[in-house]
This record gives sequence, structure tokens and C-alpha cells, in this order.
Amino acid sequence: MAVTQTLLDGPNPVGRQAKYRGKLPQVDGGLFLTDGGIETTLIFHDGFDLPHFAAFDLMKQREGRDALRRYFSRYAEIARSNDLGFVFESPTWRASSDWGEKLGYSDADIAEVNRDSITFLAALREDFEGPDAPMVISGCVGPRGDGYDPGRMMTAMEAEAYHRKQISAFARSEADMVTAITMTYVDEAIGLARAAQAEGMPVVISFTVETDGRLPSGQSLMDAIEAVDAATGNGPAYFMINCAHPTHFDETLKPGEAWVSRIKGLRANASCLSHAELDEAEDLDDGNPDELGQQIRALRGAMPHITVLGGCCGTDHRHITAICRACTTAKAA
Repeated sequence: MAVTQTLLDGPNPVGRQAKYRGKLPQVDGGLFLTDGGIETTLIFHDGFDLPHFAAFDLMKQREGRDALRRYFSRYAEIARSNDLGFVFESPTWRASSDWGEKLGYSDADIAEVNRDSITFLAALREDFEGPDAPMVISGCVGPRGDGYDPGRMMTAMEAEAYHRKQISAFARSEADMVTAITMTYVDEAIGLARAAQAEGMPVVISFTVETDGRLPSGQSLMDAIEAVDAATGNGPAYFMINCAHPTHFDETLKPGEAWVSRIKGLRANASCLSHAELDEAEDLDDGNPDELGQQIRALRGAMPHITVLGGCCGTDHRHITAICRACTTAKAA
């Protein structure tokens, strides 16, 4: 696939540097929003066919880029209108070698689409960022396997080699950081964090958990976070939880414990269903946005160090608006 013939907004401008790579503003305690469930929104609300949940494939066509522009603009406007920070998460969760190959992309094509996705978001940042609304650009990295099932597990060394190619593309762009979304087992997270360290990129590790609060591998969230920190010298800037409903992990998080203090972000599912149930569902379960907002507010009330808030499967701008409203009201109170 000749991606170089289909990218529509031009290459990364020569000489442009990452704005926040040296100091991520969201680690200082201010409230930051991020987006919702990009793939479920594009499929169920916008009517796109996304083979393998690969949102990055839309970058090659004008209609797809326009849809992505509308998608990110809506969330960035929510942040700007509330004087909150925002994290742009690139649509590249599937833009790694194995998934790209399934869609006909060479390694060179994949590197190009990863860099282009950052250029695309950098242009949006210029439109929306303000003095009271700093906007960080993150290169999104997904698991090599399925986001719900670890499948064949790599060693940390294998994971480092696999993910470094994608992270290297982000390092050569305006990306401020990389975020590993939906990590299902610890060795992949360790390898990915090491790859980011080798490329000089701040990295965030976001684990997913099952309804019992444990990773799909069966490991506890506490053990996973502590293992990554031990293996990388506290390498990640912070940790997140994504692709799980708050009721799946709220009892797992014990305020005041050292490992819990490493979690700064939540990207919750709209639905209470398990991963297996979501995988079998034919219709989108978008839950209750206001209820989700109150659940996130309660978690932040107990753990105010959690400051990066967004959504995952089934969530859209309604959920992020509700989370913003609930949590800014809590701040004002």
C-alpha cells in the first residue's frame, strides 16, 4: 500500500520540535481531559468500517481524516471551553507492524502513518490550545495481540524490539509522549516502557482489568504496576486504567498506597459488561453518561492525584462532558 501517495496533509514540518516532551504539564496536578472511545464512535455513530479496529486506516482518505478532525475537535473544545488541559491521543492503537501487515501496510508505511497522525494532531492543537488549556500530543501504542486477551505472551525483550519501531516513529515527530493503551500483561508493558526510554520518550502505561480488578493475565494491578516500576527504574511518567468500568476496579484502589499514587489517569468504559460480553455484543452499550461522571468524581474525591480523565469503549462526547461537569463541580465545591 503506497501510503505516501494517499497522505493528504503533507509531511511533518522540518525543524518542528515536540512542545512538552521535556516536561509534561499533566503531571503537575491540573485537571486534563482526553477523548472517549474512538473506535466505537467511528463504527457505531459515524458508520465507518474499521477492520481490526484500525482507526489509523482512515488517515489515508479525505473522508476519514475529516471524521477524525471532527472527532478530536469536539473533545478539544470541551477542554478549552472549561479552561482544562487536554491530551490528544493519536488514532494509532493498531498502527504497529503485525496489525499493519493485516491491512497491507509495509513497515515504512506504518512509520509514515504514525508520524503523519502526530502532524495531524499538532495542527489541531494550534487551533484549540490556550493559555489555560495546555494540550499534549501522545502517540498511542496498542498491544501486539488482542486488547481483551493477552494470547501469546512476549518476553519483555521481545516486546521492546516489537514496539520500538512504532515508538521510534513518534520520537521523530512532534509527539510529546507515548501512551500504551490496553496493556493486558506485565512483560509487554515492561518491554514497551524500555523501548520508550531507549528512544527518549516519556511513556504512560495504561492497563486494562477484568471485572475482578485483575489484568486479563490474572495478575493483580498492584503487582503489575510495581513490577513495571521495578524493571524500568520507575520509568513510566505515570500509569492509567482503561477499557474497564469503574465498578470493575474501584474496590481495588486503596487510597494512600504507594502503587495507587502512580495512577494518574482513567479511561473508563461506558458499560459494566465484561470484556467477553462486550466482545459478543452486537449493539453498543453506551451506559449512563451522568452516572459515569459521578463515579469518576467519587474516585477523584478519594484519590485527587488522578487528573487525566477520558473514556474508552462505548463512550463519546456526552460521557466526557458529564465527567468534566461532575469533576469541575467537585473542584469548585
